[in-house]
Amino acid sequence: MEIFKKIVELQNALFEARKAGKKIGLVPTMGALHEGHASLVRRSMKENDLTVVSVFVNPTQFNDKNDLKNYPRTLEADCKLLEQCGADFVFAPEVEEMYPTPDTRSFEYPPVSTVMEGAHRPGHFNGVCQVVSRLFYIVRPDNAYFGEKDWQQIAVIKAMVRHLQLDVQIVECPIVRDDDGLARSSRNTLLAPNERAIAPTIYKVLKESVDYAKKHSLKETHQFVVESINAVDGLDVEYFSIVDGDTLQDVADWNDSPYIVGCITVYCGKTPIRLIDHIKYKSSGK
Repeated sequence: MEIFKKIVELQNALFEARKAGKKIGLVPTMGALHEGHASLVRRSMKENDLTVVSVFVNPTQFNDKNDLKNYPRTLEADCKLLEQCGADFVFAPEVEEMYPTPDTRSFEYPPVSTVMEGAHRPGHFNGVCQVVSRLFYIVRPDNAYFGEKDWQQIAVIKAMVRHLQLDVQIVECPIVRDDDGLARSSRNTLLAPNERAIAPTIYKVLKESVDYAKKHSLKETHQFVVESINAVDGLDVEYFSIVDGDTLQDVADWNDSPYIVGCITVYCGKTPIRLIDHIKYKSSGK
């Protein structure tokens, strides 16, 4: 496994690989890697000749300076995990390498970029698009792999790819969960033991709500989820949106769409740590 800090060095290595006819996969990450990331790497390795994993905490997608400051950075451990997975290249640039000058590009893809996370974290998806587009231009991957935990992010990135007419296939990969149901996330490492103990309630309630929804209205189901999670001391729902799975717009009735998803963000603990998850109520074969 080779580790690159400089764009030109990575591109030189990729040029040789591309010249040899190799198919390239990219797994963009912000580090603090876990089994969820490892599953993306393994899938990329199955479907490509060469896999690049980027490890970069992107400052432009944080609208909270403390969140950026506290985000876990574990490059040495990340590289060990990636080497065990068999990744070929790791790209771990400094901020100055990725942004030698401020990135003033603006990306807006309503309605998918302006609801839920887009509404609660102003500028977040613009920063995501800035860094992901940069990575796509640098690596020029055939395939790029993203976890479904960041479900809305995938919709935004797909919109960006269409807008920029980029020749890359976005591959969605299933959420990896711990045995107790908590979605794997780099932020989980920030949870204190007592906070980690209550965090699985989020997915537990979401799963229960699928059966609840069969005999209750959408409004009642929304209320059930929010009240059940907020009833746990240490959990506080920021938002729970039940939306059309394609447009990400709120739906008012179960018959409004054949594809309905519930998306939630919950603050856990005193710090607090922001956790996201989602559940499908109607999937229409998706």
